[in-house]
Amino acid sequence: MRCPLRGEIMKIVVYAICKNEAQFVDRWMDSMSEADQVVVLDTGSTDDTAARLRTRGALVTEEAVIPWRFDAARNRSLELVPQDADICVCTDLDEVFQPGWRAALEKAWTPNASQASYRFTWSFNQDGTEGVVFWIEKIHTRQNWRWTHPVHEVLQWTGTKPPGPRITVPGMQLDHHPDPAKSRGQYLPLLEQSVQEDPDDDRNVHYLGREYLYKRRWDDCIRTLQHHLTMPSASWPDERAASMRYIAKAYTQKGDISSAKNWYHQAIAEAPHLREPYMDFAMLLYGQTDRDPTAWDGILYLTACALSIKDRPRTYICEANSWGSLPYDLRSFALHHTGRFAEALDAARLALDAAPSDPRLQKNVAILEKKVQG
Repeated sequence: MRCPLRGEIMKIVVYAICKNEAQFVDRWMDSMSEADQVVVLDTGSTDDTAARLRTRGALVTEEAVIPWRFDAARNRSLELVPQDADICVCTDLDEVFQPGWRAALEKAWTPNASQASYRFTWSFNQDGTEGVVFWIEKIHTRQNWRWTHPVHEVLQWTGTKPPGPRITVPGMQLDHHPDPAKSRGQYLPLLEQSVQEDPDDDRNVHYLGREYLYKRRWDDCIRTLQHHLTMPSASWPDERAASMRYIAKAYTQKGDISSAKNWYHQAIAEAPHLREPYMDFAMLLYGQTDRDPTAWDGILYLTACALSIKDRPRTYICEANSWGSLPYDLRSFALHHTGRFAEALDAARLALDAAPSDPRLQKNVAILEKKVQG
C-alpha cells in the first residue's frame, strides 16, 4: 500500500516467536494477512505449528534458543525480517488484530516516525467484556532496535542518534486470547536472572516483587518491593503505588492488617489519580466488616473517591475490576448495610449496567427493588 505522506510503497512485516501453538495458527494468520510478509521463529514445537504456518504462507525458521530467554528469541526473530522492511510488527500467536489495522497504521505513520503505540486488550472478563487494557509499542522501524531483558522484554534503541518520534495509532486494536493452560513457571527464574544482570533496572525489580506476590512468597515480595521504592530511578508514581499496593496485599496475607492499611494510605497518596489504590483498600475493609461495622463508612468514602476518577489510564497499571462493576457493587453493599436502600438500589443498577449478564448482580437489583418498593 502507498503511504500518503511519503508517496511511496510501505513494506510491513509481522514477526513472531512460537512453540506448540498450532491451535492459534489459522486465527493468527487471518489477522496478520494485512501485512506484506509474516516471519516466525519456531523455538522447538513438537506439534504441527511450523507446518501449519508454512501452509498459510508464513516464512518459518526452526531453531532452539538455549538457554531460553525471551529477548534472545525475539532478537533472532527480528533478524529474520528482511532489511528492506519499512515497519516491523511484533506479535504473538495468541494475539489478534482487529481488521483494518494496516490502514490505521499507515494513516497515522509519519515519515520520521520510529515506533508506534496502539491499544492492547491483555485480558477479557468471563462475559467477554474487556478486562485489562493498555497501550503498547511493539511496532517499529527495521534498523537500530533490539530486545532486552530475559523476560518482560522491551525494545531498546541502539542507534547513534536519537530515534524519531513515537506515533499513536487511533483505531488500531490488538486482542490477547491466551491458552489458560499454558504455564508461566519460567517467569520467576527469568525475572531473578534479569535483576541479577541489571540490578539498577527498577522496572524488573518491580516485576520480580509482583511475581513473588503471585507465588505467595510474602516476605520476598515485601522485601523486593520495599527495595524498589528506594531506587532513585523508581520515579513513576503509578508503578510506585502498585508496589505499595502489592506490599499491602502481602501484609494482608500475613495477617498484619495494620501494616496493610498503612501501605494502602501511602499508595493513595502516591497516585491519587488512580482507582486501584482506593479499590484495593475498599476490598480490605470489606473483609473487616464482620468485626468492624464502621468499615462500611470507609468503603463508601473509598468507592466515592474511585468513581470520581473518570479517565481510564493507558498503562498496564490499570486493572479490570476497578473499571468494571466492582466499585458500584461494593458501594451498593455499603449503602445497604448503612440503611440507605434507595441509594443502594441506584448503585446496584449501575453495577448491573457494567456487567449485565452477572446473575448475582441481577439478583441484588431484584432484592433491593422489592425492599425499596415496600
